Amino acid sequence: MAPWIAVTLALAGFLAAAHAATLGVVYTEGGFVEGSSKRSGLISPSFVDIFQGIPFAAPPRILEKPQRHPGWSGTLKATKFMPRCLQLTLSMTDTRGETDCLYLNIWVPQPNKSVSTNLPVMVWIYGGAFLLGAAEGANVLGNYLYDGEELALRGNVIVVTFNYRLGPLGFLSTGDANAPGNYGLWDQHMAIAWVKRNIAAFGGNPDNITIFGESAGGASVSLQTLSPHNVGLIKRAISQSGVALCPWAIQQDPLFWAKQVASKVGCPVDDTTALANCLRATDPRTLTLAYKLDLTNLQYPVVHYLGFSAVIDGDFIPDDPANLFHNAADVDYLAGVNNMDAHMFAGVDLAVINKPLHNLQVAEVQKLLQDLTLPKGGSGGDLAYELYTSNWGSAPSQEQIKRTVIDAETDFIFLVPTQEALALHSMNARSGRTYSYVFSHPSRMPIYPSWVGADHADDLQYIFAKPFTSTLAYRPQDRDVSATMISYWTNFAATGDPSQGPSAVPTTWIPYNTQYGQYLEINNDVTYKSVKQALRSPYVRFWVNTYRSLPNL
Repeated sequence: MAPWIAVTLALAGFLAAAHAATLGVVYTEGGFVEGSSKRSGLISPSFVDIFQGIPFAAPPRILEKPQRHPGWSGTLKATKFMPRCLQLTLSMTDTRGETDCLYLNIWVPQPNKSVSTNLPVMVWIYGGAFLLGAAEGANVLGNYLYDGEELALRGNVIVVTFNYRLGPLGFLSTGDANAPGNYGLWDQHMAIAWVKRNIAAFGGNPDNITIFGESAGGASVSLQTLSPHNVGLIKRAISQSGVALCPWAIQQDPLFWAKQVASKVGCPVDDTTALANCLRATDPRTLTLAYKLDLTNLQYPVVHYLGFSAVIDGDFIPDDPANLFHNAADVDYLAGVNNMDAHMFAGVDLAVINKPLHNLQVAEVQKLLQDLTLPKGGSGGDLAYELYTSNWGSAPSQEQIKRTVIDAETDFIFLVPTQEALALHSMNARSGRTYSYVFSHPSRMPIYPSWVGADHADDLQYIFAKPFTSTLAYRPQDRDVSATMISYWTNFAATGDPSQGPSAVPTTWIPYNTQYGQYLEINNDVTYKSVKQALRSPYVRFWVNTYRSLPNL
């Protein structure tokens, strides 16, 4: 580079920095906080204010609702992520995190010389089966999955992420008043309410809050919109690969799992008062280690082993979620799934799925469908097998057989509950608008067969702009996918319509209604042909009508 060019760029950078808008010290209900300001881009720089580790609630007590934080004196230096909530490690042999974990992070874009005001706010709820996860997400050499910087700058929105309690500490319930459960959901509610009360001081619009999340986070988003405690707090919501109606989102027999934990830590199991009091006195790390999701030698599909999730407690979730959609009547709602969302789960249930040189036997498919329909005593297995194999012909290929398993699990675990949630939202809506999508950009995992589509959580890297921050790891088409998703998501946050807003989109996204079931297929080639109708309607009808009508075990 010529010396005069380097000098010019350095001078331009200095002048831009000198005129950069920054929030500086911000006053919140707990006290003053000071984050950091970061420059992004060289030729046309933008800036973002970053606040990490702001407490939104007091350190929580074991198996109790969170309480407001008492505040602090002086100025809180909010410049680093705080520990995640206490949880199992991935190996499930140890724990990580802390009980004092209820902190949030904020990214505020400052693209102009004046401080941003009245910005849309997007509050992220992470997934992880209600068992794992953190506000910042996975970390590879300082590259955090849920870093909100690029999303904030590209969409001109404020991004907020936060921690909530997980596993037994977040969701154990005795099914009665002794330990009602849903502590993790109350944490989420506290974070959303904190944002509502304080985000104006950061330049956000408290009347334009969008919550969005994936998997257990997507189900949490759905549950938050349905809870009467959030009416008026949330303007819009996005559920990715998870809704309140998913078979794993609500634990129907929480006492069974509470007793499992209690017996492992030496607490009584015959009296729920004594059980709950004993658990509260138990070391929280011991309590966390008392539940492990063993993924080997499973007798049934893994979805049946997810023991800790939300419960119908008569308070935060006062009724079956299907009966609570009136609480979301004025919330704009966007929801969808990945086209092979259950590939990850099918690979656990039948490892042969990902072994090209190994065949999947027809009998294995029949057994899996029997086990998947276990809540109905397996009586739906034969009916499901008949439906899902109707296009096999006399000699189905191994790819066709393996795809069938993934399709069946995707439908049961994710797609059908999402379609039902969209229908209920639309039918109960007053001002709220409804949008449906399926994400089908193929998996980039080299160890998977080439025919595998979008697996569970594949969408996250695109929403959080990783193709733009880790350029060598991605192709131009991946950046197209990321730009498209960010534009739709942030337009929706700004206006309630993913096609309208500050960012250009490749085609108009038609709202969903129950008559036509409109949805958008999102991949690297979004055109007007990507707007479709009646997503897998024969299979939706089977699970919602035929399967639902069968007697429970």
